[in-house]
Amino acid sequence: MVIVNSMETNINDIIEMADGAVLLEGLDSAIVGVVETFGNGPCILYSKDKVIDILITRDSMTYEEAEEYYEYNILNLWVSDQNPVFLLT
Repeated sequence: MVIVNSMETNINDIIEMADGAVLLEGLDSAIVGVVETFGNGPCILYSKDKVIDILITRDSMTYEEAEEYYEYNILNLWVSDQNPVFLLT
């Protein structure tokens, strides 16, 4: 796993490291790093907690609304074998 150090790594570096990976629009600040598994290309690793915080702040959702939105619209998203993955903290 490649860990993102926000002082040294920007979104363009992430895109380059994770060529072909699915990026979630508007959630760049929730990126934690890049992961890979056998048989798949690299995937962007997001912090679930940061995603929830963004939804609460950006979209004026309650915690419950943000969590429901995350589970239904983000976690259940299927685009490719390089779907985003989420860190539970």
